[in-house]
Amino acid sequence: MLRGALAASVTPLAGHGAALDEEAFGPLVDFFAAARLDGILALGTAGEGILLEETERRLAANLFLQASEHRLQVAVHCGAQSTAETARLAAHAAEVGADAAVVIGPPYFPLDEHAQHAHFLAAALACAPLPFYVYEFEKTSGYAVAPAVLERLREDAPNVVGLKVSDTPFDRFSRYLLDGFDIFVGPEALIHEGMQAGAIGAVSALASAFPAEVAAVVRSPTAEGAARLAELRAFVERFPRQAALKRLLGRQGVPVREDVRAPLRGLTDDERAELDAWHDSLAAAV
Repeated sequence: MLRGALAASVTPLAGHGAALDEEAFGPLVDFFAAARLDGILALGTAGEGILLEETERRLAANLFLQASEHRLQVAVHCGAQSTAETARLAAHAAEVGADAAVVIGPPYFPLDEHAQHAHFLAAALACAPLPFYVYEFEKTSGYAVAPAVLERLREDAPNVVGLKVSDTPFDRFSRYLLDGFDIFVGPEALIHEGMQAGAIGAVSALASAFPAEVAAVVRSPTAEGAARLAELRAFVERFPRQAALKRLLGRQGVPVREDVRAPLRGLTDDERAELDAWHDSLAAAV
């Protein structure tokens, strides 16, 4: 079962995003471990998973797991456009020893409750008894997972144990604080409020570049700490997110390139200069 503070990790890429940068996975995971994170979510939104080929996603999951050497929990995002591919990726996560499988609803088609249930159930059964988490992010998938679907899933697949919830504002988030489910907060601004209301941890994209800062707030949640993380996240969101997080990692000595998979784009020279100046100002303040 997952716990604590997890980075929604970027995925190291090379060749202008055309290939995995296999040599960078180890240093990236070392960076997370040194910051005392509890784990990572591989191949999620920050990790560009939905843009990678199935063979690449399998290899990336393997590389994250090998690099972790059991120092960190590794949850693998297995959401894909089709139920068949999602189920295959979930089964692979179980086969290679992941700590959990995580699945967002497939985007584009707005699935009704019957389709949602069938899709998530197939994925959960494919990886059972591996702990299975639904990734609820209405803005990204295009529709919300119905709480009633989650209750039915738990009855039909005992390995359905929780959710990562990235919906905002808090009233959209809080409806997923269901009894018996382990809830992880996605938006850093909601970490304090969410954990006060019963969430047990956070899965944070910001933690890809600021792991120690996010881990500190998850371990000792305060309104002030969450607000500070929200300020950092808001600035990063002014840029192409994945490229910006990778740039910030590089500036901290982690050999991760800025390369992203098309149609995502990299930073312009002006954006790079602005991001660097901001990061320098943070370091000077510390």
